[in-house]
Amino acid sequence: MDTETPITVAAPAGIDAALLREAATLAQARETPWPRDLRAHLEGGFFEPPPSNRILGPVAPRGGANGLILRNGQVIARWGDTRRVDMTFSVAKSYLAILAGLAVADGLIPDLDAPVRALVDDGGFEGRNAGVTWRHLLQNTSEWEGTLFGKSDLIDRGRNLQVEGQGKKGDPRPLQAPGAYWEYNDVRVNRLSLALLRRFGRPLPEVFAERVMAPIGASRDWSWHGYDTSWVDLPGRGLVNSVSGGGHWGGGVFIHAEDQALIGELVLRDGVWNGRRLLPEGWVAACRAPCALNPRYGLLWWLNTEGLSFPSASHDSFCFSGAGGHTTWVDPARRLVSVTRWLDPAARDAYLGLLTRAVPG
Repeated sequence: MDTETPITVAAPAGIDAALLREAATLAQARETPWPRDLRAHLEGGFFEPPPSNRILGPVAPRGGANGLILRNGQVIARWGDTRRVDMTFSVAKSYLAILAGLAVADGLIPDLDAPVRALVDDGGFEGRNAGVTWRHLLQNTSEWEGTLFGKSDLIDRGRNLQVEGQGKKGDPRPLQAPGAYWEYNDVRVNRLSLALLRRFGRPLPEVFAERVMAPIGASRDWSWHGYDTSWVDLPGRGLVNSVSGGGHWGGGVFIHAEDQALIGELVLRDGVWNGRRLLPEGWVAACRAPCALNPRYGLLWWLNTEGLSFPSASHDSFCFSGAGGHTTWVDPARRLVSVTRWLDPAARDAYLGLLTRAVPG
């Protein structure tokens, strides 16, 4: 636990400062059980046993629990080292959804329900994958089959996030038609990332920096990585690294809590920053529309439909979530953005309950 940086609370009138401090104290005290040495953790088989667990991208030791809470864009609570850059794991998936929105705005993806193969002809959407649409990939319902960058989709088949690191996966179950089955699968998300790279024709971190991070005033401390095996040849650009949608096998987004809070604030504002629309109108709503096969999920964003994800939080809230205890939580009714780093997932609902009670809706 990071106790060197004190908790600061600056609660404006109408907010219960005691409950706000209690929430921050809990988030600082209930640090993830993950060890600081993340490479040893991943190579030790947390997600899957050898050889499927082979690390392909960069990995760094983690810091301590930290986070901050914004209301109406102003910091009202902070704890730990919020400027420390750390891995974020599957929070990167939600950033891919933001990039997909930019591709829609640019006309690079005219129809989410059209087959990807109509726009991406790289051999990845042939045969049984021919019917996979952009929406399928964004909702984790694609049932895409294949091997990408040395990882087979079979590794994550049967993955159950409720028992991540404890349950068996890699079950060679018969695949269903695209759009007929929901499954959290990093290989398929990486296939989406590669398809977006093909459409933009330039590195995704370059697009994200130019179109999102620079306009919202984010730092330059963040980075987004792929794998040693994920270099692809782009016309006019040469070799470009296709970034991953998480840190499952290394790589992904390395970022600090303060930059994450700015991204959360952008989506809270419906993609508009200082009067300038950065995300296409309606895109935030599209990402928040529940998937028919999993009402807790939108377009790579986690939802709280009927309180299914966070019983103690507003049903209208949603989040970007990553393994190890990373959550960017957005509550539109309260104009709140919360970023928690390395918070034990078992304590997340209690934390959100305190925060929800502290701030009137």
